[in-house]
Amino acid sequence: MTATHQLKAAVMSIAYAGRSLFLTSLSTSVKGVDLDGAETDGFIDLLMISLSNALLGMDANDPPKTLATMQLIGSIFSNIATLGDDADDLPFMPVIRFSEWLDEFLCRLFSLLQHLEPSSVLNEGLHSSATSGTFLVEDGPYYYCMLEILLGRLSKSLYNQALKKIAKFVRTSVLPGAIAEVGLLCCACVHTNPEEAVDSLVEPILSSVISSLKGTPGTGFGGKGISGASVSAKVKPTLSPALETAIDYQLKILSIAISYGGPALLRYKDQFKEAIISAFDSPSWKVNGGGDHLLRSLLGSLILYYPLDQYKCIMHHPAAVALEEWISMKDYNHDKPLMAPKWHVANDDEVQFANELLILHLQSALDDLLRICRDKIHTDLGNEKEHLKVTLLRIDSSLQGVLSCLPDFSPSSRNGIVGDKNHTFLIAGATGSRVGSTDLRIKAAEIIHAACKYLLEKKSDDSILLILIIHIMDALGNYGSLEYDEWSNHRQAWKLESAAIIEPPTNFIVSCHAKGKKRPRWALIDKAYMHSTWRSSQSSYHLFRASGNFFPSDHAVLLMDDLLSLTLHSYETVRVLAGKSLLKMIKRWPSMISKCVLSLIENLRSSNAPENAVLGSCAVLSSQTVLKHLSMDPKSFSSFLLGILSSSHHESLKAQKAINELFVKYNIHFSGISRSTFQDDNKDGPDFAHLVSQIGSMSFDSTGLHWRYNLMANRVLLLLAMASRNDPNFSSKILSETAGHFLKNLKSQLPQTRILAISALNTLLKESPYKLSSEQQPAFSGELDANTKSSLEGALTEIFMEEGFFNETLNSLSHVHIITDTESTSSRGNHGSSFQSLADKSITRFYFDFSASWPRTPSWISLLGNDTFYSNFARIFKRLAQECGMPVLLALKSTLEEFAGAKERSKQCVAAEALAGVLHSDVNGLLGAWDNWMKFQLQNIILAQSVESMPEWAACIRYAVTGKGKYGSRLPLLRQHILDCLMAPLPPAVTTSVIAKRYTFLSAALIEISPNKMPLSEIQLHEKLLNELLANMCHSSAQVREAIGVTLSVLCSNMRLNMSFPRDDSCNEGETGMDNQLKVEKWFSSLTKHASDLVMHIQNTSQSDSLGTHPHTSSQNESLNSNAQDDVKWMETLFHFIISTLKSGRSSYVLDIIVGLLYPIIALQETSNKDLSTLAKAAFELLKWRIFWEPYIHRVVSAILSSANDSNWRTRSVTLTFLRTFMYRHTFILSSEEKQKIWRTVEGLLRDNQVEVREHGAAVLAGLMKGGDEDLARDFRDRAYMEANAILKRRNMRSTKTGQSVASVHGAVLALVASVLSVPYDMPRWLPEHVTLLARFGGEPSPVKSTVTKAVAEFRRTHADTWNIQKESFSEEQLEVLADTSSSSSYFA
Repeated sequence: MTATHQLKAAVMSIAYAGRSLFLTSLSTSVKGVDLDGAETDGFIDLLMISLSNALLGMDANDPPKTLATMQLIGSIFSNIATLGDDADDLPFMPVIRFSEWLDEFLCRLFSLLQHLEPSSVLNEGLHSSATSGTFLVEDGPYYYCMLEILLGRLSKSLYNQALKKIAKFVRTSVLPGAIAEVGLLCCACVHTNPEEAVDSLVEPILSSVISSLKGTPGTGFGGKGISGASVSAKVKPTLSPALETAIDYQLKILSIAISYGGPALLRYKDQFKEAIISAFDSPSWKVNGGGDHLLRSLLGSLILYYPLDQYKCIMHHPAAVALEEWISMKDYNHDKPLMAPKWHVANDDEVQFANELLILHLQSALDDLLRICRDKIHTDLGNEKEHLKVTLLRIDSSLQGVLSCLPDFSPSSRNGIVGDKNHTFLIAGATGSRVGSTDLRIKAAEIIHAACKYLLEKKSDDSILLILIIHIMDALGNYGSLEYDEWSNHRQAWKLESAAIIEPPTNFIVSCHAKGKKRPRWALIDKAYMHSTWRSSQSSYHLFRASGNFFPSDHAVLLMDDLLSLTLHSYETVRVLAGKSLLKMIKRWPSMISKCVLSLIENLRSSNAPENAVLGSCAVLSSQTVLKHLSMDPKSFSSFLLGILSSSHHESLKAQKAINELFVKYNIHFSGISRSTFQDDNKDGPDFAHLVSQIGSMSFDSTGLHWRYNLMANRVLLLLAMASRNDPNFSSKILSETAGHFLKNLKSQLPQTRILAISALNTLLKESPYKLSSEQQPAFSGELDANTKSSLEGALTEIFMEEGFFNETLNSLSHVHIITDTESTSSRGNHGSSFQSLADKSITRFYFDFSASWPRTPSWISLLGNDTFYSNFARIFKRLAQECGMPVLLALKSTLEEFAGAKERSKQCVAAEALAGVLHSDVNGLLGAWDNWMKFQLQNIILAQSVESMPEWAACIRYAVTGKGKYGSRLPLLRQHILDCLMAPLPPAVTTSVIAKRYTFLSAALIEISPNKMPLSEIQLHEKLLNELLANMCHSSAQVREAIGVTLSVLCSNMRLNMSFPRDDSCNEGETGMDNQLKVEKWFSSLTKHASDLVMHIQNTSQSDSLGTHPHTSSQNESLNSNAQDDVKWMETLFHFIISTLKSGRSSYVLDIIVGLLYPIIALQETSNKDLSTLAKAAFELLKWRIFWEPYIHRVVSAILSSANDSNWRTRSVTLTFLRTFMYRHTFILSSEEKQKIWRTVEGLLRDNQVEVREHGAAVLAGLMKGGDEDLARDFRDRAYMEANAILKRRNMRSTKTGQSVASVHGAVLALVASVLSVPYDMPRWLPEHVTLLARFGGEPSPVKSTVTKAVAEFRRTHADTWNIQKESFSEEQLEVLADTSSSSSYFA
């Protein structure tokens, strides 16, 4: 039974499995498959039923199903060797039966074609493809492949039967909406048997076209020799729309049908000539287009190489004669019969006919074109345009038809000598037999060059003529590109069709293993054909690379110049098409790229260049072909950069957007600079140092450039500085000047320039002469070697020692920190995003970084909020200190003190970044600076009353203690000092916000500690802090309690992880460590025990609160209430701990604690204290998806079973909620005994005193039955049915009508409900009895009645789609019972 939405998948599944089913059923030597005859016959029956039902699958209104059906038919017939007259060959399908199937198939196919609708509006303009059609063609290759395979496997008599019906259909139908589909049907017939199909199909259509065109008026433009000037311009001849549509339809299906006609078409050569000439002579542009398709298809059919008899079976399978043997090319041997295809190679008559067509429609059309442009034979402009259109169309059609069979231009060389024409080739290949000559291509290039010049002067606004001439230039100049396009399109089709026609190399059905995948012979021939097409497209493409002495022909250069001018045209369509052709030409001849770049970049420099010239230039310059060339050509490189940076004068928004996008693309694809750029003897372009100075002069704010161009200049300066590292002659000077420039830009007035300066300094500041190594850190206070000074130190020191430099810099950087209420950034370096919406978003591409983001792990602490701490800013101050040493710290001191105490949060943000950078710098003298002023600065930050900037200062501390090295395992110099400062006790009179801030800072610092590398001092700090936290869990402030919970989660996980690693301490320290470990574990166990004790107190307090207290006892209970409040506060802190642990991903290390706290979380979901219940629910939502492994899972099961029997019904209900997800996550982990216990417990809750618990238990059981143990589900189902049935029988006996509680009856009914709802869409054998029995309880009182009504309604809803089929499983009596339950009550009889 297959639902509607599963039809496509079901049909495709049979297509994929068809080969296996055929081999299993028909093979005489099945190996390793233990099947009887009935089962193998069943496989054949399945395939034959699928083949018969496939006829119903061809539906014009259901494209996916139709395509899957055609894939199935193609897959089945790819397996069958021949569909012949001998019934012995196909014992599973008699001939007469298949003959009937074939007739029915063709009838349904014709009906499908008649009801097709084009997927898009038909393109009646220029070059509307004959093969663009409906979903049969657009959505995959299955339609054409199916036709080819089916017709190719038919016997002669069956083929004639099919051909007769197809010919009649084509002659009597005109289907403009299915041109491609009907044409491909005819093409498949011709490909299978050209001789008969040409007589039956092609000749009638050809005669019809000729007779239809004979009586129509002509223009004289088609090649008959009539002068176009003699045609009257007063009355333009026309065709009726119906006749025009019919002729166009016939010409186009004819063009597709003759694609593989070959020599069989020669019998009708005169008719073809007449039809083509008459089509071009017609006044209808649609008919001219049909003639275009026919001419190019006829030329291709005559001279191209293509396979014949591709779909006929050559080899029968040795184990099943009725099947074709598929082929693996990896284990092919010469002993087997020849499997290579027979190729069409043009004979002398075909070549002669093709040459006649070229003389008629290429040479003659070129002469006509020259007369029109040079002699101006037309006085009427309308006639001239029509004549030009038809003439260009004839030329284009001829060139498109012969492809690369017309010889290419002879390449020129640097010394004027071409050399040996028989040069060694890199890739050999040919599309077809040679026709025409090189002189003909040369003549065409010269005349087209003259025509292009004429059109640009006289008819520059006629896009159709310009597009036609671009197509012609593309065919003339890009030798082999048409074949490449054909190969590229067909390669995608190959990927689609190959999935269902692959036989794996290892075959256990029959003993025929292979070295590679096996495919049908036709598929391999198709692949070989496409490979041959690819080789022909590449045969002369690598000529330039074979010898650097070769250059394009002068005629190719002429075409290139014309295309270059057309890329600047005012019409976008013309620009795009010309740009594509030009790019293909310069990709083949890279020596021409420099000329194009220099020409196009002038349009950006020139102030008089129109908008279209700028747009066209940018489109070509932004191609990867050009951008890659820039890195190898110094002259083009410098011109390109200076041209872009000098183009700010263009006022058009489109032009500016194009220039901006061009630069962004160059910035992304920048791959360095050629070494020749740095050489002094470079004559092609300006000196590199001069180029850098030119661009540097543009990058200052004072130049008056638009901010975008100032930003571009700065980015180019950074790219050049990075590239100059490869050359020692330039490196030090350019890097120092550039670094100083960007350091000054930190206080720029332009926000984007400041951010780019951040990115640049992070890239340029790489040396660290003042940074202490890990060996120097412990006790180093001496002077470093004078020779270790950075090459940038002098230039940088001079800048930052200026008075007020850091004050201005930090003030400018503070403007980047835009603080809003909905700020969503975090400390990942995404600076400036909040003002980017005001500018172009792509500008952010200018300052991407290659450094790793910080922090490496996500932050889950909600107390930290959304910080605006930018790690890139902090990294700059760190690297600046490492480059220049202590002078940086001294210069920063006063500014840091001022900004750290500022009221504005943005100033505190940048102060936090600067302080974090210098704290993490580890430079010589840092310890002294810590003792002198940094420690006091950090203490002031902790004690400050302001909490708005707390997230930034927490990130500052986290950055300062972050481990160093690749893995973050090396300790920073000041980590222990910072931790000691944070651990120092606070003054007694501080506010709770300061206390919470201190704990937040501590948790941020502890996150960055590597537990496996903790020294003894850090372990002792953890233990000290643990004692402090446990003592303050009942703090009066909710904010402090949350901070304590978060800190406790980090601290406990750190300690646990540290204990799990072996320590390499001394003996005494080891004993101390063991004692401390036991002490810590004792604290952890007491934590869970105390929590369990408090649950009862809190629940009792909640109950007494709900009942109320008497006035005379209230005074006596004040102390008790105080203790109860402390219990609630302690539990809130514990819930914060659990939430933080689960959010952080650290729960694996404290899983035993969490398991011990499972009962408090479940039991405190509903209390009189709303805050406590909210926290419990939050912890519950996180905990229920947690996976518990051994040995914790046994404790979890015990806790669940205990909670399920709790006296509080809300606890029992919450336990059921937890069980839903717990069983889903642990079904395959739990033992069978534990599963049984859980099932029994949930079954028991079906008879709970509380109705909510009972209904909840039924829903949980339904879920368990869907994805749980099948044996347990079956046992429960049977017992539920027996019990309900017994209750119903007792109810029907008057003597025992009473005596059972409502809960027991309701529980039995709910057990049935769980069984019914466990299969929402299927109809297993047991379901009709169960649902009918359930419906019989509809007369019981509530809540049983409402439960039955809801369950039956849900059953009807989920089975509504397939009810017409599934109701057959019910008896008449059962359906009546269901109908009685489903129908609503009525007052009327």
